[in-house]
Amino acid sequence: MRFDFHHCMDNPPVKMMDSTLAEMGNHLSDAMTILESGKLETDQVKERRKLSWKDIPGPLQGDGQDVVSVLQLVQNLMHEDDDKQSHRRMQYVGEQGHMALLGHSLAAYISVLDRERFRKLTTRILSDTTLWLCRLFKYENGSAYYHEDDRDGLLKVCRLVINTHYEDYATEGFTVLSSKQPVIYQSAACRPGLGQHLCSQLGLPLSSLCIVPCNTMFGSLHQMDVALLDKLIKDDRESGKIPLLLIANAGTPGAGHTDKLSRLKELCVQYKMWLHVEGVNLATLALGQAASSVTAATKCDSMTLTPGPWLGLPAVPAVTLYRHDDPALSLSAGLTSSQPVEKLRALPLWLSLQYLGHDGIVERIKQATQLSQQLLEHLKTLASIKTSDVLDSEVSLVEALHMDVVCHSRVPVISGGSLRDVLGSLILSIVEDELNSPVVVFRFSQDNSASSSGGSIEGNVAEEREILDALNRWLGEQLAQQVPMSGVDVVELEDEGTCVRFNPLMTAAALGTQENDVASLVEKLGEMIQVLSCTLRFRQDFKDEVLQQASLSYIEDLSWPGLGGVRYEPRNTDLDEDKRKNRVERVNSDLLKKLKELDTDLNFSVVSFTGPEFCEEKNSIFIGMATEDLDVAELVETIVSLGRHIEESGKLFENMTEVVMRGIQEAELQLQKANEEKLIEEGVLRQIPLVGSMLNWFSPVQASVKGRTFNLAEGSLDSTEPVYSVKAQMTKESSPDSPSTKRFPGQKLFRRHGAGSDSISDTSSVGQLDESFRDTAPIQAADEDVAEVPQEHPSHAEEETASTDQRVPEGQDTESSDALR
Repeated sequence: MRFDFHHCMDNPPVKMMDSTLAEMGNHLSDAMTILESGKLETDQVKERRKLSWKDIPGPLQGDGQDVVSVLQLVQNLMHEDDDKQSHRRMQYVGEQGHMALLGHSLAAYISVLDRERFRKLTTRILSDTTLWLCRLFKYENGSAYYHEDDRDGLLKVCRLVINTHYEDYATEGFTVLSSKQPVIYQSAACRPGLGQHLCSQLGLPLSSLCIVPCNTMFGSLHQMDVALLDKLIKDDRESGKIPLLLIANAGTPGAGHTDKLSRLKELCVQYKMWLHVEGVNLATLALGQAASSVTAATKCDSMTLTPGPWLGLPAVPAVTLYRHDDPALSLSAGLTSSQPVEKLRALPLWLSLQYLGHDGIVERIKQATQLSQQLLEHLKTLASIKTSDVLDSEVSLVEALHMDVVCHSRVPVISGGSLRDVLGSLILSIVEDELNSPVVVFRFSQDNSASSSGGSIEGNVAEEREILDALNRWLGEQLAQQVPMSGVDVVELEDEGTCVRFNPLMTAAALGTQENDVASLVEKLGEMIQVLSCTLRFRQDFKDEVLQQASLSYIEDLSWPGLGGVRYEPRNTDLDEDKRKNRVERVNSDLLKKLKELDTDLNFSVVSFTGPEFCEEKNSIFIGMATEDLDVAELVETIVSLGRHIEESGKLFENMTEVVMRGIQEAELQLQKANEEKLIEEGVLRQIPLVGSMLNWFSPVQASVKGRTFNLAEGSLDSTEPVYSVKAQMTKESSPDSPSTKRFPGQKLFRRHGAGSDSISDTSSVGQLDESFRDTAPIQAADEDVAEVPQEHPSHAEEETASTDQRVPEGQDTESSDALR
């Protein structure tokens, strides 16, 4: 859907629109049509452009180009890599998005107005947008600062607080701060690098930044520890430092949890500190009924909003709402500006808010929260999925009451409130923490009841967590690839480990996520849970089977999301270290190619998921996800058989140069000897051109010319006499049945018949493999030393033998041969 300015020109609401403004709108509409179409070039033109020099930066053309040509160049640069990417997320730019883009064009147009008209217009735009946002997010008597970098608002707020606490800072500068060092407090769950960025921009040492740990015993593990914060502030005050500002979260970047904002506000009032709040949960303030933990953010001193991703508005600024009574200090801190051009930053947001209206804004935020609740309800029905739901935590009522007594012994309780009211509000806030968060974080966990006796994970907790982290990383990447409209991503949390995150407030409006996308996500998740459970169950079985084979080495890599790694070890040990490594690399490389050619759903990779730097692991083969009907024993036996076959076949080429040269010399000697025998047998007269022809006419000679075969394996030159006699005997005999495993029609390799179905075969590996050897049977070892390749027909054996033996004729082929070596 695209905003149509041509329609607005044909149907003006009250009076005729300004011609320049209307023309600009039409140009923007046409430009978006060109950029979004992606179908202006034919295949021939694209191929010709690839071979041209137009995409290489060069000098500016002297005669210039028209608008369409310039836009065509932009479109080519935007879509030139589309065919190389398997999947990508394109932001959904609706009509509200076109309004935001129009704002940037209007800003350039408005800047050319006369000074007085320009001042009036920018003042109106700024005041309207600020009023709408304050009312929408229930932030009374606030001012607004619009900025491109979402950290810039907090930076300006820090300057304001410094100017407030240090009156001589504007004239004395950093010397004022040396006597009483300011301290900025932030939660350990804040976005990485935020505090360091503030100190760098403010010129403060890193010692001015205090990281407050999160809860370790009671409450959410992503919430700031209020009691510990109180102790840290007291220690800093006793050491002569000035507590300056506290950064709290209403929706942590990782898990979307909200700090105890009401308690933090009480601490800030007590110690005369500034409270700043940021986070995705602030968007829910626009709803009719927001969580009490989030509603407390309306009492903070400042908050940063990001309406762009919340409402699907491209290129709109972030907004920092704040309360301060001194305009001069706000001006010196950079929160306000006397330059009208700075006020035009709010223009794209001003246009978009008017286009959406109050109901449209609330509806988009409400839809995102409903998507989260829909997914959360489905996840609670899956036994192998854990969510960060506070109701599932092990916080008992006694612990909660004890935590409240400890915390409130340090923080004064509001007068008039009884202990019963305080405890009741605490319990209510604990329940509301996760139920009202629009961020859903979930993780696949081991289902002990589904594990077999041999498939359970052994080892300590750290190894088990690393394995589960690898599986959850694979799960998140597969869900993002197969259901891109869901917007899920992988997040690393300190306590929980690797998890999958669904944050529709940041992605749904841009991607156009709907309820059916969440349903598809749940469906794919159910399929992948079966694959993950089977892989986890067969992982130990695979290790045990590999360790029983003397020719295989098991590669322990806990970060690999699959069955595990294996390396084939050649039996020859009389080589030096370099030659041994080269042989191991060559054999395992050929083995990987053979495994990929098999008709199976398993995925084989040459290096581990994390890309190990050690040479030994680079010569290994890693096997991906498994399905329920996997035959682990057959898989390992096939790897051993293929490895032996490749190892024995490789012996033919190790000393090939020397063998061939020796064979050629022997062939030349035998040919010379045969010519001498021919001369003695036929006589000298027959060698004379004319005389020999006449003698051959009157008295033909039956020459017995014998062919020769060169055996590459033994380096010997043998007679071709037995070849055709053996061939005649073999054609008369019937071919014995192949010793390969008997399979049912349509059954792939390494599958037990009747153990499972093909319903989840498309999710059993990271990617689909080539199926060029669909009729190839698995290779089995006949004994411990010699591996046999199963043959479907004797003629195959003849062709294979003929391809390895080269025949060296001595003359014309007049006789039959016997056997091939």
